Amino acid sequence: MINPKEIIPGVLFYSYLSTMRKEKVGFFEHTTLVLQVSGLFTMETADYKMSMRSGEMMLIRKNQLVELTKMPLEEDNYQTIVIVLKEDLLRQIALEQQVEMGQRYTGAPNLLIPENEFLSGFFQSVIPYVHHPDEKITNAMGLLKVREVVQLLLYSMPELRGFLFDFSEPHKIDLEKFMISNFHFNVPVEKFAQLTGRSLAAFKRDFQKVFALSPRQWLQEKRLSEARHLLEKNKKSSSIYLDLGFESLSHFSNAFKKKFGKTPTEWSVDGGAVRA
Repeated sequence: MINPKEIIPGVLFYSYLSTMRKEKVGFFEHTTLVLQVSGLFTMETADYKMSMRSGEMMLIRKNQLVELTKMPLEEDNYQTIVIVLKEDLLRQIALEQQVEMGQRYTGAPNLLIPENEFLSGFFQSVIPYVHHPDEKITNAMGLLKVREVVQLLLYSMPELRGFLFDFSEPHKIDLEKFMISNFHFNVPVEKFAQLTGRSLAAFKRDFQKVFALSPRQWLQEKRLSEARHLLEKNKKSSSIYLDLGFESLSHFSNAFKKKFGKTPTEWSVDGGAVRA
């Protein structure tokens, strides 16, 4: 089965795997609710690591760049159901319910949701859509399911109001610290700008002040330097290029040779004897 399978366009997704899959880049643009049907789901950043097993639910905050590992367990394959809570619909709900927005949400970016009968029943109601993905499901049905789960989340955990209805723009964060922790993610410069709370122009300006290089130049230099370090620790180029944000092995090899005068394989064999 395609992973993930889109059941209701842009709203409901289903993943099924029989072998482990590691995704270096997982960007959550929207607030997302995940039910772990079976297997093990792990989400990791430079600051935290969280996991879910069968029957557990996690609410993931918008605008996050993470590393995902999806692992079937001995007794079961890997299965998840994902509900995307897009901001435009959350805004509609906030207006309809006259939700008063307070301060910016500053709590944990991701929350494990305690199991309860209402949310369990909700996901049971979603199963038919998963089992019949080829049947035409209208967008209106998708919106109804999102509205339903938002109401159940608020009923079960009223304290989630601030989490769900914080529509403020991302505030500026420490650019140097963020980039050093996340340079290996293969995402556009525009996405890095968004995640640090800056316009693209402001991001490039601040980046030049901090690193004295353009974002693209610095990312290339940083990734290649890290690659050299890993190769000198006997890592294989085929096992590191994706983890360092390179799109293909050939792209990595060509960039490495241009920078250091040798291919990654030659560097590993010679132990990097000739330095650039």
